[in-house]
Amino acid sequence: MTCILTLLHITRRPIFCKRTCVTSHLTALHSTPAKSEAQGPGHENESLLENLTILGVDVRMVRRRQPGVLKRSVTNEHGLTHFLQSKGASREMVASIISRFPRAITRSGDHLEQRWELWRRVFKSDGEIVNILARSPESFFRSSDNGNLKKNIVFLGSLGLSSKDLYRLLTTAPRTFSNSLELNQQMVELLRDVCLSLGGKDPDQFVRAIISRNSYVLIRSTKRIKGNVNFLQETLGLSSSKLLELLQGQGAEVLDLSNEYLLNNFRDIQQKLLSQGCSQDEVKTLIIKYPPVLYISWVNLRNKIDCLQDGGVNIKQIVQKPKVLEFSIDNLKRRLKELQEIAYDFEKNGIGILDSSQRRFDAKLLRLSGQ
Repeated sequence: MTCILTLLHITRRPIFCKRTCVTSHLTALHSTPAKSEAQGPGHENESLLENLTILGVDVRMVRRRQPGVLKRSVTNEHGLTHFLQSKGASREMVASIISRFPRAITRSGDHLEQRWELWRRVFKSDGEIVNILARSPESFFRSSDNGNLKKNIVFLGSLGLSSKDLYRLLTTAPRTFSNSLELNQQMVELLRDVCLSLGGKDPDQFVRAIISRNSYVLIRSTKRIKGNVNFLQETLGLSSSKLLELLQGQGAEVLDLSNEYLLNNFRDIQQKLLSQGCSQDEVKTLIIKYPPVLYISWVNLRNKIDCLQDGGVNIKQIVQKPKVLEFSIDNLKRRLKELQEIAYDFEKNGIGILDSSQRRFDAKLLRLSGQ
């Protein structure tokens, strides 16, 4: 918490350039020559195009993604380049970042310095941030409001979220931090209310459990989350305590799905299992044991079930060990083939071997082969 609270005392550092840098590149936004401005509104800035080409930026990609940037008369591509290189980014990495998120060149040096300092309160090193920018430039550059970012980091930290949780939010759901503080507060209040309505005694712990399990919850609407909670309760017929337990576990992983997607997937699963001789209770059992089954696309899920059945697995066994559906089709096919080669009997030995880690699967297969 001490680390989070220091955000309230962030002071503005001097501009990031060193005396050896070209001052005009680092302390001011890059201004284009009169030639570009004379072309009138709506035309691309020729000086900017030339600069980006020299930096190795894919201008065609920029035109596809954020073409309006190329019409700006004032940008900071040189300042951005020097700033990121001073943090350890390579020239090629910078070019890739600008190509994929062109608006990055509209951020001033002062803005970049402040944002970097905020991120360093979450990440251990500059290198970590550089690696994230290389994978997902949007996570760093999407929002231009550093004040709002600071408020959200302080608020989410006050919930007791760990640095690991904040790291995951920044890298997988960066829009969480460009949300208004009020929006994030509304979602947290909804989750607290859900906990209390189900008889929970520690709403803050419930909120932490949900967000830790599902990074996307905070960028969905409260209507969607509330609708999915109600759907799970009504469809599965769980007691309040059982639903509370489910939501704090793998049930949290499906809360961000659209209400329609959740309903359609449930109906498809239900139809498939009933057609195979399963009961309504067995449909519910499969979902309760492995809620992420609702996340898998129907075509993919159907292919996995068919693959397992073709390999000698009974549908009832899948209901009791549904986590086997977590594995890819290729993985399942390979394992089934290897087990068939040693005449493995699923009816006699069960399907637990399919549901194991690769290391445990290989070890058990070796023992069975030796026998």
